Amino acid sequence: MNTAFFLNSVLLGAALAMDAFSVSCANGLNEPTMKFPRMSLIAGVYAAFQFLMPLIGWICVHSIVSYLTVLQKFIPWIALILLAAIGVNMIREGIRGEGPDETRSLTCKVLLLQGIATSIDALSVGFTITEYGLRMALIACLIIAAVTFAICMGGLVIGKKVGTILAGKASILGGIILIAIGIEIFITSGPAAL
Repeated sequence: MNTAFFLNSVLLGAALAMDAFSVSCANGLNEPTMKFPRMSLIAGVYAAFQFLMPLIGWICVHSIVSYLTVLQKFIPWIALILLAAIGVNMIREGIRGEGPDETRSLTCKVLLLQGIATSIDALSVGFTITEYGLRMALIACLIIAAVTFAICMGGLVIGKKVGTILAGKASILGGIILIAIGIEIFITSGPAAL
């Protein structure tokens, strides 16, 4: 392992974390009174998925390559559907003007869906690190996870600051952001990009 390996892993982590950063901003926007332990949990979930997905991709390349390449074309669709569904729900709640406890609660189920949706494109990163042995693949995935955690914490802080200013309409804006992220993932890695 050398400096180039470390730098490549950090840059890869930063690139992969952009979707999770945007969703973190939306979550902070939706819950401006969020405390540090909850922020750490949310960022930790995204980091965990960003660790697992490339590792799963690496494992698949070393075991079931032919099956995964067939599934790869569905990844942008899955991300679009998950983020759009969550976003539409947030917009609907914001328009209805539901109480703070209902609108601002990021449930475990929603958080896990966001984690999957924002990291599913990282699955294909496993294809780019096929030359790594297991030890190097694990280290690369850990670096990606650490970078994701830091970037998502930043996104939550930014979202909280803006969410305090926007108050009641934050849920609508957060939902629009999630839908836009889903569309962006679909456009950049969907059928048109293939």
